[in-house]
Amino acid sequence: MNDARPWPALVVASVLTMVCAVAAGVSASAAGSELSRGPSTAELHAAAKREVAERWRTWATGRIFPASLPYSAEQGGQERASRVGISPGFACAGSVDSKAAKALRKAGCRGVLRATYIDALQGVLVTIGVVALPDEFEAAHAKTAFSAAGAPVPGLRPLAFKGTVSNRFTPSVRQAGSVRQAGPYLVLTTAGQVDGRPARSVGEQRPAIFAFASEISERVLADLSTPRMPDCASQEWRC
Repeated sequence: MNDARPWPALVVASVLTMVCAVAAGVSASAAGSELSRGPSTAELHAAAKREVAERWRTWATGRIFPASLPYSAEQGGQERASRVGISPGFACAGSVDSKAAKALRKAGCRGVLRATYIDALQGVLVTIGVVALPDEFEAAHAKTAFSAAGAPVPGLRPLAFKGTVSNRFTPSVRQAGSVRQAGPYLVLTTAGQVDGRPARSVGEQRPAIFAFASEISERVLADLSTPRMPDCASQEWRC
């Protein structure tokens, strides 16, 4: 009995085997290309966006709140505000007034970082608060809970440090506030005078002396929210 396959069947089987081998080779090549290719532009932008959103946690607080920040002096030129201290906590509740805290909670507040600065003339204190939200949409929505006209309430609560010039910086001292937003961050300020006088006892308002607070907060916000493209050659990035 002849067990050999008929010639046409053998040819067909050989062709099919070759097609399968080629297909497998193409698939393996495609998979290898996918694994070995560098990140796409879209992937790099997505990574940069994620990195910005995590800066409030991954950056040292001293990087977020530098020891001093420059601002424009009333008389012209530049002066520098000096950092008095940084809060060790970052809980959302208690960092802002209760009405604002409710809005932050609804927006998914991730944390609030605070630091207090004093102006170059040693007469005005300002607390800067960085509020981290889940995304830009929630940050923009939460911003509406704060006064755009500079009213300090509802707003950021001042951060005082015992044994320092900020010792008397209590909520009643607040005379001015501000709110700025970029990306998933709000940056708030609240300002008052070093002598601890309550805002209600102040006669003529002098908004110009508190103007520097917004300026230094914008510098903090710009550093936090400006994306930078990943550098895959750097140990700081994992591509």
